[in-house]
Amino acid sequence: MKKNTGINLCMIGTGYVGLVSGACLAEMGNRVVCVDNNLEKIKMLQKGKMPIYEEGLEELVDKNVKSGRLFFASSIKEGMMHKGHRAEAVFIAVGTPPREDGSADLSAIEKVSREIAENMTDYTVIVEKSTVPVETCLWIEKTVTRHNKKNIPFDVCSNPEFLREGVAIEDFLNPDRIVIGVPSKKAEFVLKKVYSALSKYPMLVTDVKSAELIKHASNSFLSTKISFINAVANICERTGANVEDVARGMGLDKRIGPSFLKAGIGFGGFCFPKDLEAFYWLAKQKGYNFELLKNVKEINETQKMWIVEKVQQEMWNMEGKTVAFLGLAFKPLTDDMRFAPSTDIAKELIKRGARIRAYDPVSMENAKKSMKGIYFAKDAYDCVKGADCICLITEWKEFAELNFSRVLKLVNHPIMIDGRNLYDPDKMRTMGFTYISVGRK
Repeated sequence: MKKNTGINLCMIGTGYVGLVSGACLAEMGNRVVCVDNNLEKIKMLQKGKMPIYEEGLEELVDKNVKSGRLFFASSIKEGMMHKGHRAEAVFIAVGTPPREDGSADLSAIEKVSREIAENMTDYTVIVEKSTVPVETCLWIEKTVTRHNKKNIPFDVCSNPEFLREGVAIEDFLNPDRIVIGVPSKKAEFVLKKVYSALSKYPMLVTDVKSAELIKHASNSFLSTKISFINAVANICERTGANVEDVARGMGLDKRIGPSFLKAGIGFGGFCFPKDLEAFYWLAKQKGYNFELLKNVKEINETQKMWIVEKVQQEMWNMEGKTVAFLGLAFKPLTDDMRFAPSTDIAKELIKRGARIRAYDPVSMENAKKSMKGIYFAKDAYDCVKGADCICLITEWKEFAELNFSRVLKLVNHPIMIDGRNLYDPDKMRTMGFTYISVGRK
């Protein structure tokens, strides 16, 4: 990858989006200061320790810290003027958690916008990187104007991220597209300079509101594809069809494509559930009843309980029975437990009297913070020991490579409920398992 000539940047927020984006922007040749008001997190990063798990991130951060392109600070003031280097562009990548009504909590965005306004000394491009509802940039502009006592010129832009946890670095450095929503040619010039190392990839330049809307529309559409194939899987189970063959046949149609047509126990993570809710809420606020999004959410919530009902059918009475969870994170290659299906599934099984043993290769520490009343195993074999039923929750590669002869000796009953269609049904049954999967005979 050809490196930029370099531009001074400030990245506010060091979560999954901010830290990955900051490290990748530094890798592209920019000088980046990542800011977070969590002092403990900054101290960790300054010592080379990662507050999140993302494959390849620790090595990328270490490389760019040593190269003198990546720095960490605990205040926006320091991030915007770091060792004599003024940030020409400031990226906002703070959390926007959902409120109870489904709307996004943008209070952190407002607070950050105010601090940016108070610390500008020359023309600054303010870039909204967090996933936010359309018109958020308008509010950022109003907030900055209100607190910009020195009347420093600025522009507010939208630059949504399209990063998949687990492969986020690859997605950033080899993107399908780069979207920038800009209000002026001057801001466009700055952002094109920021991304000049990725000039061979498609860049879509739009107005600010369109760029904001692209992210919510994209995630809601992908959520719809997942819920659709899960609904189809339920029809397959009732008719004897195979959802994998159906999905393959659908995916060969170029108008549909094969991506996000894998049946399972529903989507989780922070982006899809939150963005779906926020987009539905926004549409309602604008006087449009986007009923489709409501149905997508309902299908997803129902699909999580598919595995609970299968356990109940096999176990009969749940009281005192032991269920082993292979996987806890919402997807492989991440430690993210936010909106993970495992959480709701475990709660319901415990409510019905089951005991849960669980293991995940990466997300155990995060799971312990949010899941109570569960035995956290030291490895997969410890997890299945004495189990009356095994539930495959997250399709980690190591679960595909288990020694099933050993597993059969450890369990009370050889029942496998595969919530991700990881295993071959014929092979599992030949080995002696009672095997149940999603939308397959």
